[in-house]
Amino acid sequence: MFLRLKCTCLTFAPFIWAASAVGVGFGAVSSEALALSEKETGELIALVDGRQRNTGDYGSTVFIDQKEKDGTSKAFEARVYRRDSDDKWMLLFTKPKSEAGKGYLRLEKNLFLYEPSLGKWERQTERASIAGTNSRRDDFDESRLADEYSAKFVADEALGKFKVHRVKLSVKPGIEVGSPLLELWIDQSSKNILKRQESALSGKLLRTIYYPAWEKMFSKSKKAEVYVPKEIRVFDEVEKGNATTVVLRDVKLDPLDPNIFTKAWLESQSR
Repeated sequence: MFLRLKCTCLTFAPFIWAASAVGVGFGAVSSEALALSEKETGELIALVDGRQRNTGDYGSTVFIDQKEKDGTSKAFEARVYRRDSDDKWMLLFTKPKSEAGKGYLRLEKNLFLYEPSLGKWERQTERASIAGTNSRRDDFDESRLADEYSAKFVADEALGKFKVHRVKLSVKPGIEVGSPLLELWIDQSSKNILKRQESALSGKLLRTIYYPAWEKMFSKSKKAEVYVPKEIRVFDEVEKGNATTVVLRDVKLDPLDPNIFTKAWLESQSR
């Protein structure tokens, strides 16, 4: 039986819901003494990337729960696979039965969707939603912020009880991303992202994302610790009232079968 996902109240969850519901802002506490230089800001974003990247493979089970403003909802279970060393990524749906075998595959910077009922592959853009939810490919993939964006320090602020660095990012020329403009609120202590906002080039806000909790794991291939989100909460800023909760479980950093990152392997999962 396919179990309905239940939201978990973690870490700073109370201010997430309060802020999203009433649009509460968070006051800046910046000063010249606290401001990060351009070099320090770039180093901070590179550090955020490095802490999330694994030099080897990655696998996890994800539960995606979509809530619509009209009160309807839908839920999915899927497996996510990554090979950070050569930029490969896959998401394979396992539940509900009607979606099992459907999947997304990223190869050579191209994102493809496989529909087993049609036996057909279709190229997707980086802005494409995952199965009609508010989630996208980059919510599940490795962090490439320093490679894809230029960063600028905005302010040191308080986000709930957390002291954070607020940083604005603009996409670099010639790179395809889901959103060209980002703002990040990065915990000054842990260096983990707590809040992320994504906007169009016009400045129109598209999505607000919260990361209530992170898990620290040791990577044998990297010979260092890596950090993975335990839960992601995505709020649609265009269609107000739509929201997606993603819960990650059973995260593994062990080597994967190299054949996984092929169209043939994904197609075989629905036979």
